[in-house]
Amino acid sequence: MFDMIPSTSDHALPALDADLDLPRPGTAVLTVAGEVDTITASHLDAALGRLLDEPAEVLVADLTGITFLASSGLAVLIQAASRAEGTGRRLRMVVSGRQVRRPLEITGTDQLFDLYDDRASAGLT
Repeated sequence: MFDMIPSTSDHALPALDADLDLPRPGTAVLTVAGEVDTITASHLDAALGRLLDEPAEVLVADLTGITFLASSGLAVLIQAASRAEGTGRRLRMVVSGRQVRRPLEITGTDQLFDLYDDRASAGLT
């Protein structure tokens, strides 16, 4: 895992960590942790871009480590769903907490993704 936003010596910026893994042929998994706000949304976008650039048939974004999701992060997720659909794939998202699931449900954008409560139900074991 790598820290996508370095901390400064005076003020610690909220970090967004992302790790791309290819656990088996045809499957790519992006694990994300931290806060997604206007500062870190572009980093989430870049990480999802790497996931979507993989030639894998199964794309999974594990967002169980996200502690906050602002509207800017929601917009990034919606764009990623659209991009995946454009390649004939559907983005699977592992979301266990209200931090991500609630904004998706309130806006009705949960329909754009295949949502799972844990990695096993998303097809990862």
